Amino acid sequence: MTEHRIPRPNQRRDSGERSQGGGRRRRALRWKPAKYDPSFRGPIRNRSCTDIICCLLFFLFILGYIAVGILAWVYGDPKQVLYPRNSTGAYCGIGENKEKPYLLYFNIFSCVLNTNIIAIAQNGLSCPTPQVCVSSCPEVSWTVQQSQLSQTVEQVFYAANRKFCLPGVPGNMQVLQSLQQELCPSFLLPSTPGSLPPALGRCFPWTNSTVPELPGISNTSISQSISGLLNSLNARDISVKIFEDFARSWYWILAALGVALVLSLLFILLLRLVAGPLVFVLIIGVLGVLAYGIYHCWEEYRMLRDEGASISQLGFTTNFSAYRNVQETWLAALIILAVLEGILLLMLIFLRQRICIAIALLKEASRAVGYIMSTMFYPLVTFALLLVCIAYWAIIALFLATSGQPQYVFWAPNSNLSGCEKVSMNTSCNPMEQVNSSCPGLMCVFQGYRSTGLAQRSLFNLQIYAVLGLFWTINWVLALGQCVLAGAFASFYWAFHKPRDIPTFPLGSAFLRTLRYHTGSLAFGALILTLVQIARVILEYIDHKLRGAQNPLTRCILCCFKCCLWCLEKFIKFLNRNAYIMIAIYGKNFCVSAKNAFMLLMRNIIRVVVLDKVTDLLLFFGKLLVVGGVGVLSFFFFTGRILGLGKNFENPQLNYYWLPIMVSILGAYLIASGFFGVFGMCVDTLFLCFLEDLERNDGSADRPYYMSKSLLKILGKKNKGTPGDKKRKK
Repeated sequence: MTEHRIPRPNQRRDSGERSQGGGRRRRALRWKPAKYDPSFRGPIRNRSCTDIICCLLFFLFILGYIAVGILAWVYGDPKQVLYPRNSTGAYCGIGENKEKPYLLYFNIFSCVLNTNIIAIAQNGLSCPTPQVCVSSCPEVSWTVQQSQLSQTVEQVFYAANRKFCLPGVPGNMQVLQSLQQELCPSFLLPSTPGSLPPALGRCFPWTNSTVPELPGISNTSISQSISGLLNSLNARDISVKIFEDFARSWYWILAALGVALVLSLLFILLLRLVAGPLVFVLIIGVLGVLAYGIYHCWEEYRMLRDEGASISQLGFTTNFSAYRNVQETWLAALIILAVLEGILLLMLIFLRQRICIAIALLKEASRAVGYIMSTMFYPLVTFALLLVCIAYWAIIALFLATSGQPQYVFWAPNSNLSGCEKVSMNTSCNPMEQVNSSCPGLMCVFQGYRSTGLAQRSLFNLQIYAVLGLFWTINWVLALGQCVLAGAFASFYWAFHKPRDIPTFPLGSAFLRTLRYHTGSLAFGALILTLVQIARVILEYIDHKLRGAQNPLTRCILCCFKCCLWCLEKFIKFLNRNAYIMIAIYGKNFCVSAKNAFMLLMRNIIRVVVLDKVTDLLLFFGKLLVVGGVGVLSFFFFTGRILGLGKNFENPQLNYYWLPIMVSILGAYLIASGFFGVFGMCVDTLFLCFLEDLERNDGSADRPYYMSKSLLKILGKKNKGTPGDKKRKK
């Protein structure tokens, strides 16, 4: 359906004016209101697909995204992150080592005493010592005695159930020979207290174990090494306690989230009754806070003035805290707060009608949500789609990061021994072939993954493609939610007799209509936002890399660019949001909808600012109420400060009582954000419909207003008829 524009009565031109320059005429037409259309009854049904080229581009990109996922799945090997590897590169816990899920280090101190812990973690916890997969970790301290060196491996290890030697070590080999060739461990440390599983799938020793006397290493060094290793890599004890706390309190956390859901829903529904008093209380509260700030600044200024503390005595200094002790600082703050107080008072006086319109729209939004309750649960659909997008990207990133063929090299514990001179260390080898060499302890060990190959050479580009896919799909899902909600709430506004004229399934109809006709428009808007966000990420990366370079000019330029991109992103989000509303109503492409929405808002800029700030203030108060209420309630419950609840409602015994409190607060914030996000979209949609209603209609029998009676009363207008009266008279 084509939307026509006519000038307002006071903007019409005579024939002489129309004959003047076409450029000035086109500039004037951009600001003209919408023309009355007798057939318009809300979101039009007869529409066509929009932004088809961008829709095809989006589908092609998704196909490429799927191809990247397949390529990552073919070449990737995430098992290296999920399972530990032994010296030969075999995984522990799967395949031939299915019954041996844990990794044992022969000499854990070789990678603790002389190696950076962070480097160990980044290299997959690999250490320059033989590693073997075992079915269980050692439970007691043990070291090879001098008398056992002449015995066989069968007598010292196998017969005593110490199955910690490398696979294939013959039982008749002397222990001394096995130790020289690094085929068996020379000592064992307890790694499994009780029945708890080893940390990170590896047998790490514990600090409370009895450490045996080891040659060349003091007990102090051993204890410090174990403590440092566990503090850096092993969070098992904390993770177990956290798991226990979740197991004991998960149903109470769900109860807290249920309270947050009820509070959010009640706050939105009660806005129909208390929106006016609540908004004025918040405005008066802001004025009161500013008034107290003025009083405090005056008291500080008067005291410092009497003491004679002036900025002329202080001079210029980089210690900004020193400026608190001079009178000019408080005088400047006093002037700024007084100006803000005066501006707010003037706005409250001269914009009181527009504030009343904002309050009426808030009430109308609460009414719309009450009639279309299904919209309050649509954020669950958005959350599920976002979860799919994030999970798919995370899987692709994991597979791409672990792509590559394993590489094995020769390694010996001491390459300076006799017989190792002719061996080229760190050269490629085959772990399946037997190593025959006079070098003691020479082994073919796993080193890492090759960076050669098609997937490996294009790894960086594939990761960039995946990141672009993450941003684009997330923004598209958010755009889908905004457009669907806008279509549902627009059908509410343009129903003259509410709720009789509201469609049966407004949310479902809007969802299907948006997917069928406007996937390309949503992809267009999401792509624009994605490019800006990618630019911001690149700037953040550059800033992180240049943080060490103390160049004030470069830092200033980067800061300016980051600020500009942040403002651009905010503006694009604002423009996209209103463009999606116009798309949901009129079914036009993204550019036309964005232009129409922007011009409509610019023609009513003061109303836009007032409504935006009033809505932001109200929703901020609502979030504060929900999150603060749930947080306080959770704190008093989980700390046992609520007495007399009975045995069935006692607080659980927890290791960290703050954990369920923080989870409850975070969940309450997400729930409140979801509910209030729907409410905010409802307010924005009704506001645009209200502005269109004012421009399309005049309250006559032929062109009645669709707005509520409260809005008509505030504007001093009334309807003389209903839609279709003229047709019935004929």
